[in-house]
Amino acid sequence: MSKKLIILLLLSLSLLALCPRLYAQQDPLITEVRYNFSEQFIDPKQNYYIALLDLVLKKSEPKYGAYKLTPVPLEMPQGRTIKLVEQNKHIDIVWTMTSIERENQLKAIYIPLLKGLMGYRIGIIRKGEQGKFDEIDTLASFKKITIGQGKDWPDVEILRLNGFNVVPGADQNLLAMLAKNRFDYFPRTLNEPWHELTLREDVELEQNLLLHYPAPIYFFVNKQNHLLAERIEFGLRVAISDGSFDDHFFNNPINKNMITKSNLFNRQEYEIANPLLSPQSAEILNETSLWLTVIM
Repeated sequence: MSKKLIILLLLSLSLLALCPRLYAQQDPLITEVRYNFSEQFIDPKQNYYIALLDLVLKKSEPKYGAYKLTPVPLEMPQGRTIKLVEQNKHIDIVWTMTSIERENQLKAIYIPLLKGLMGYRIGIIRKGEQGKFDEIDTLASFKKITIGQGKDWPDVEILRLNGFNVVPGADQNLLAMLAKNRFDYFPRTLNEPWHELTLREDVELEQNLLLHYPAPIYFFVNKQNHLLAERIEFGLRVAISDGSFDDHFFNNPINKNMITKSNLFNRQEYEIANPLLSPQSAEILNETSLWLTVIM
């Protein structure tokens, strides 16, 4: 075989090898969405948001095309994951309670993922101390109780601005801090305490108090990621309209029967303001289809 023929054969083989790549480039663009998935600090609530994200991306598929959800295992505080999205590094999306600061850092999709549930708080206390809380009959007496919250949570500032004494700590240490008398009351959203109460035998659910302030939790993306923000809002609106959002919300294991379990309607409710609510977030409080009206 001549040298020229060998060269032509090699060139032909090279072109054949390139063909799959050329055809692959003609496939529809797949939107990859990377999110943080904690492997060490297992939180059953994260599955609610991941499944909701999958639902809204699926609802938006006819308009925006195929997608791929990619978990990125990063063990870090909430504030750090927000920073990564802001810097457009490693992850594309985060779900968290809103504040003016967070809405300045990131692009918020202004639809509350828990239908306002995040703002209704019942508390975990040390076992055997219910009597101390039975004596609370005014907001002023409630404010004498020391409260524990995650150091990166907007709740720390909200509660302090309302006159509460707050002890911040790392998320995973808060139950231990409560047990060690670092504070007396650990407010939790209605769907949060049930798993946490199984982790320790020296804590229990407080029976009488309900703290409430507007506290929507949103999906957030990088400020420049306009297409992803648009797609997620579109998918959320479709899911709300066709009822699949409510199906997911009410039938998810973390939310099912939460109102009954928490004895919600027999609690004394104390309403406080949220000074960290942006004008945009305050505006959607009037959009009733977004909120849990059985409570409101």
